[in-house]
This record gives sequence, C-alpha cells and structure tokens, in this order.
Amino acid sequence: MCAPVDIATAGIYCRADHLLATTQTMPYSLKLAVLIFCLILLTASKKHRRRRWAGQMEMQKQSSHMYKKNHDITKVRRSKNNQLLRVDEHDFTMRPAFGGPAIPVGVDVQVESLDSISEVDMDFTMTLYLRHYWKDERLSFPSTTNKSMTFDSRLVKKIWVPDVFFVHSKRSFIHDTTTDNIMLRVYPDGHVLYSMRITVTAMCNMDFSRFPLDTQTCSLELESYAYTDEDLMLYWKNGNESLKTDEKISLSQFLIQKFHTTSRLSFYSSTGYYNRLYISFTLRRHIFFFLLQTYFPATLMVMLSWVSFWIDRRAVPARVSLGITTVLTMSTIITGVNASMPRVSYIKAVDIYLWVSFVFVFLSVLEYAAVNYLTTVQERKERKLREKFPCTCGLSHTKTMMLDGMYGDPETNSLAGYTKSHIVAEDVEKQDKMVVHMAMSPSSSAARKKVKGHVGLRIMQNTHAIDTYSRMIFPASFIFFNLIYWSVFC
Repeated sequence: MCAPVDIATAGIYCRADHLLATTQTMPYSLKLAVLIFCLILLTASKKHRRRRWAGQMEMQKQSSHMYKKNHDITKVRRSKNNQLLRVDEHDFTMRPAFGGPAIPVGVDVQVESLDSISEVDMDFTMTLYLRHYWKDERLSFPSTTNKSMTFDSRLVKKIWVPDVFFVHSKRSFIHDTTTDNIMLRVYPDGHVLYSMRITVTAMCNMDFSRFPLDTQTCSLELESYAYTDEDLMLYWKNGNESLKTDEKISLSQFLIQKFHTTSRLSFYSSTGYYNRLYISFTLRRHIFFFLLQTYFPATLMVMLSWVSFWIDRRAVPARVSLGITTVLTMSTIITGVNASMPRVSYIKAVDIYLWVSFVFVFLSVLEYAAVNYLTTVQERKERKLREKFPCTCGLSHTKTMMLDGMYGDPETNSLAGYTKSHIVAEDVEKQDKMVVHMAMSPSSSAARKKVKGHVGLRIMQNTHAIDTYSRMIFPASFIFFNLIYWSVFC
C-alpha cells in the first residue's frame, strides 16, 4: 500500500511502487529500464510543481505592482458581481432621504448662445448648459483618493435625478450629436453632478409701446415638476455667480445689457408650493436699422410732398401725381413695418411717427385740392363779371387794373397791341364792378415790351395765398413734432 507524497502526484507514486514490486521477477535489464522510467516520471512531476509555483508568485507580483500604479480603485474594472455603485441594491424610484427633510438641489447655468428673438411670436431661443448638484448616499463608494467616477446617459435612467423643467417653454431638446450630451459624475461621498446641454424656446412677454426705442426683459424659469418645497429645495448653487455667459454672445437687433438670477416660491392651488428659479436678461434694441429702413424714408416722403407748394397751381397733373405718389409710398412703409410686428391692440412709438407723417403727406394733397377749388371759384366769378359788363369806351371814370394772371400766354400776347387798361365805373352804386377798356395805340411795339416786363409779376401773383402760408407752416410743424417725439421716446 503506498502513501501519496503530494495530491497532484499520488497516482504517479502508486504506479511506481507497483512496478517495483512486479519487476522483481523480471530480468536485470528489464528492471533497469523500469527504474529509469520511474526516475524520469518523478523528475517531471517536480519540475511541474516548481513551474506552477513560479507562475503564482509572478501573478501576485504583477497584481501588487498594478495596485501600486493605480491607487484609485474607481479606475479598476470590476465584474458585475463586484460593482462599486450598488445600483441594483437600492430603490431609486424614491428620492434620497425619503421621509426626511427636503433634499437640497443646487443649480448653475452657463449660457452658450442666444439664438434668436422673435417679436411676432414673442419668444426667444437659448442654448445652455444646465447642471444639478445633490447628494445621494446610496451612490457612495469607498475610495482612498476621493476621485470621482464619470458616466454617460445610460446610468441616468437607473438612478434618481431631479425632475426640473422649463416653465412657459414652447420647445426644448437635449442635443444628441454624436451621443446624448449628458454627463453624470459621482463622488465617493455620494455627491452627484448632473449636466446637460439643452436648447429651449420660451415665452417672453414683450411691451412694444416704445418700439423700436424699447427695452425688453425676458426670463427663463426652472422648477421641479413633481416635488414640492417639502421634498425638494431648488436653489442657485453660488448665488449670482451661478449664471455664466459667453462673452461672444451677440444679437443683430439687440444689445444684451445684463444677466441676473432670482428665486421665489410659486403656488398652485391643487398641488402646493414649488421653488422656482429665474434667469433674467435685459435687451435694448438697436435703433440704427429702423432709422435707415423706416424713419428716414418717411421723413423724405413728407419733405417730398412739400415740393408741390412751389409748383404752379395750374399744373394739375404734376401736383396731383406727386401727392398720390407720396401717399401710396407712406402706406407701403406702414404696411411693411406692421407685417413684422405682432398684432397688438395698443399704439407703438413707430406708429405715432408713421401716421403723423402720413397725415402731413395727406394734408399736402388736401391743400392743393383747396387751392384748386378756390382758384376755380375765382375764375368763374371773374368770367361772369366780364360777361355781365362788356368792354365800353369813352367813359370818364377810369382806373388802372393790373393783370391778375388768370389768362394764358396766348391771351397775354394778344394784349400786346394795347396801351393801357382803364377801369370804368358805371355809376356810384356800382364802383366795385369794373370793366376793362382797351384803347388802341399806334406805338404797339412799346406796349408789347411793357406787357412782357410784367410776366414775372404775373407769376408771383399767380401763386395762391394758401401755398404761400403752407411753405412755412408745414415744415415748421413737422420740425416741432420731431423735437417732441425724440425728446419723449429717447
């Protein structure tokens, strides 16, 4: 019976003893061969034991060297049965410290860009980095160097995260190129940093009563959807320093004056009080664009309508076409401005300027209508007067009468053969009714030269008194209006 020396070589020694016992009856040469074979087996088994022992020692040395190189065990890959975060051992459908005091959740925001401001829709679009900070002891893990572990969006679906949403938002989304822009960082003591890159379009209540000389204040509001202030306390992590903006943020129509943060409680009658955070920013509109596109064209149209005051009142096509053109142009400017604005029920500053300019243009058309009407009435009266009192000669009571300019050039040239005009009164009661008496004179050439000298006087007398007063009243009134307008709205 053989006793095994080692567990691994027990069978080998038993076979060797059995062979020695059976070889006593064998020839000497065969015994020698069997003995040599047993020695070879014994030597091979010892070499195998030494090689396995050396391999185990080498593995221990390598593992100790790896531990010295990576002090933080968070960087060592673990098997599923030996994870640092015991996610499967806890119920993450409940908030941390459930049943206890409200969990504080700090928030900070970094504004990446203000993409657009829409006056028609009364909203703005902003891209930002939203970060949450809270502590969940269920996610704590042992660490000698207090280094954190970083995860992507796949772990977010397995743990509890704050349910923050944007109040009064119309559209919002988390960027997903090339993967979901979500980062989760867990510290050994259970503190969690949850960061997202979001683009949100939110409502902004704008007041256009001073448009385009206005200043607008918009705000982005954050709030927990399900947890009241008894379960979740939402606050700005670093006060006013919690909001950071990119220095390169700029808008084409607005100048961004300032960003600031506030917080307050919001109340819902059916659910209770909630913590609400505000990101407010003030925008001042650039006026130069509207000066070029609205104010300057309107002013030029008003000044163009004044040109008709210097045109002969008998040039009906010229003055009428000029007035109609300026009125239609002002209507086009007003329509273009209102097309890019919301349909508000109050008067805007630009409406005041445009409609006053439109009134000035329209009054210039009415001014010529009045001038043309009064001129027609005056001509009709003089024509009736000439028909009632025909030309007579030889009367003693004569008075000189200057040409009133009511005749055309052919009529004026036809008077070149006459010397002088005499106005004769029929009697004492009818001295205001005059007739023109033309006496022939042999010196017709001298009389013709004298009539031509009165052409300039005829043109001056042909301008109606309304045109003369309008040349001063219209520009003075428009300048006075501009002084009041820009002093009030600027």
